[in-house]
Amino acid sequence: QVQLVESGGGLVQAGGSLRLSCTTSGRTFSTYSMGWFRQAPGKEREFVAAISFLWNSSSTTYGDSVKGRLTISTDNAKNTVYLQMNSLKPEDTAVYYCAVSRLPLAAPSVTDPRAYNYWGRGTQVTVSS
Repeated sequence: QVQLVESGGGLVQAGGSLRLSCTTSGRTFSTYSMGWFRQAPGKEREFVAAISFLWNSSSTTYGDSVKGRLTISTDNAKNTVYLQMNSLKPEDTAVYYCAVSRLPLAAPSVTDPRAYNYWGRGTQVTVSS
């Protein structure tokens, strides 16, 4: 079993920055994907970013609404994935979830929440105008 715990959410003014962290524990995989999704009230869960590992290589994917502002990265020694969020907008307000897939994903599956096997409980990000 894999456990994921998100942290780093909070309240920030438009134009500000936050860095979310997701620490994983439990079973690990040599090839896998880690993703960030978000869900605003009354809306469907939306893909934000993902990083896929296939042996010694990795690739990143970003949602169109966050390209150029958000960056996903990992610290494998700490079993942690980060989401650096810059130039935040009020429309970025949502609960942010991290997720792990047992398989390395590529488009289009990497953006589909159904492709991920494990989920954290989420962290709230609120961007004020």
